[in-house]
Amino acid sequence: MVSELRHDPAPGADERRRVPAPGPDEPGRDPVPVRARELLAAIPSLAGQVMQISALPGGLTNQNFRVTTERGCFVARLWSDGGLLGIDREHEYRNSVLAAAAGVGAPVIEYRPQDRVLVLGYIDGKTLGNADVGRPAMIPRIAAACRALHGGGRFAGDFDMFETQARYYRVASEAGMPIPAGYEELLPAFAAARAALAVGDEGTVPCNNDLLAANFIDDGERIWVIDYEYSGNNDPCFELGNIAGECGLDGDGLAALVTAYYGRARRSRIARAELFGLVARYGWTLWGAIQSATSDLDFDFWSWGMERFEVAAAGFTSRAFAQLLSEVQDRA
Repeated sequence: MVSELRHDPAPGADERRRVPAPGPDEPGRDPVPVRARELLAAIPSLAGQVMQISALPGGLTNQNFRVTTERGCFVARLWSDGGLLGIDREHEYRNSVLAAAAGVGAPVIEYRPQDRVLVLGYIDGKTLGNADVGRPAMIPRIAAACRALHGGGRFAGDFDMFETQARYYRVASEAGMPIPAGYEELLPAFAAARAALAVGDEGTVPCNNDLLAANFIDDGERIWVIDYEYSGNNDPCFELGNIAGECGLDGDGLAALVTAYYGRARRSRIARAELFGLVARYGWTLWGAIQSATSDLDFDFWSWGMERFEVAAAGFTSRAFAQLLSEVQDRA
């Protein structure tokens, strides 16, 4: 029996790469393009069946569709190139398989790189919003899902935000893309964060690296983790800090998440996740800048990036930054 993956965003979810799909009653707009219908009809796992296809909200680097057949429900992800953003589709596929084996990812049904399509099982559940992630009862469940993912098979490829930021900066600079004013002035603080984090490094684990609220699905029994575009082996505290940043957790929420993940309060790990949260925002700022300069989608990527830049800038220039650098180097 095929599991189901539900991609219906909860109201108020902060979704970086997600925009509303056109409704079926919008005049002159087909939410499922003819090309997509033809392509899906030719996919071996779906071909020869009566299909109901509906566009799913989301995908600022993909088009996502729910496909219902007599054999079950599926999600078809039609990929864009993603090259400027450093997306490796082979890694996404392989890591999606490993996440499914770990019990937290949707089952992978078919991989068609020649057609830029990945077909997944459809998990029936509630897509979380920021308010859901912040509920005290939810935080331990999210921590458990992260531990399950991180304890699974080693992923293909690594994800290092310091290297990713450097690549994004090079892409944006060489192409003459706009970069937020004052961005370069914070590079020394970014480098100081990298040096401090290297001291307490405890190794890497398989990480999703992009856990905004809408990438968590709650089926009532467990939390599923979806969307492995940016997946790779990484520091677990990056995952936790990035969750806090993308899902709007305050300091207490971050501390609760880290404590639930490690099973006890570890001040150095809480500080590490907090610092990685700033590092993530600083790096993702340039993701927004690149998308703003290159994407045809009707989405305000620039404002999205500036929101993250402003938080990173405030953190890097705060009086507490030096103390944070010191705390992450403690082994406690």
